[in-house]
Amino acid sequence: MFVSGFTIARNVVKADYPLREAVFSVLDLCDEFVIAVGNSDDGTLDFVKSFNHPKIKIIETVWDDTLRTGGRVLAQETDKAKAAVDPKADWLFYIQADECVHENDLPKIREAMENYLNNPSVDGLLFDYLHFYGSYDYVGDSRRWYRHEIRVIRNRPDIFSYRDAQGFRKLPNDKLTVARCGANMYHYGWVKHPEAQQQKQLQFHRMWHNDEYMEKHVAAADTFDYSSIDSLQKFNGTHPAVMQERIARMNWQFDYDISRNNMGLKSRLLHGIEKLTGWRPGEYKNYLLQ
Repeated sequence: MFVSGFTIARNVVKADYPLREAVFSVLDLCDEFVIAVGNSDDGTLDFVKSFNHPKIKIIETVWDDTLRTGGRVLAQETDKAKAAVDPKADWLFYIQADECVHENDLPKIREAMENYLNNPSVDGLLFDYLHFYGSYDYVGDSRRWYRHEIRVIRNRPDIFSYRDAQGFRKLPNDKLTVARCGANMYHYGWVKHPEAQQQKQLQFHRMWHNDEYMEKHVAAADTFDYSSIDSLQKFNGTHPAVMQERIARMNWQFDYDISRNNMGLKSRLLHGIEKLTGWRPGEYKNYLLQ
């Protein structure tokens, strides 16, 4: 079984993405890892070159900044990275620059890839998500956070990155049939110093909206305001080993009263149903679960 990893990167230094941690969290599972580095103005290419690992292959790309509607440029760049993997790969492990896998979950991911290797009805593997917010001590638990997403896919040309690269589909535009691998994906996109988080928000919105929208709707602030969140829970587990050094460097303060809830009445009702039953009414699922 041959496994290729892949991801994309652009201006990750300025917005303090944990890209190195993301890549190295899954590198033991991969026989190679492709990083598509887009044209950046913050030394991202040199940063990625500093990873200096024989499994890592770097390709340089130029982002089409006219593809801003819906974040389409992210999917286009993800497809470029996917196209650069070794043709003999059986599985492809896609990870975003702000995600990590816990080392304790690596064996179960490998086991799932081996178990489904010769089952062509399974197009990919589904991960459960932990979305950290504000600090490494809190996770989002409201409906605003997606609970599952595809991160391992078969190496097939008909599978493509969908919409803003959150997930995948297959031609012509069908959902993938997936199996759950039982592993968590640790999403750290909302855990940064408030200044870096603001830079990340600016980058993100520029990939979705035109300049007129940016001027009207995106706050011209130096720091991000973490206080406008609806609901969080305390995280009592352990973080991936690759994240420990970054966690130790945390140099800002964020505290949250988990008894506080800023949801509207309808959201409170739906949230309560989910807590009691595990069912999320109206949940969007970009996959078919086997």
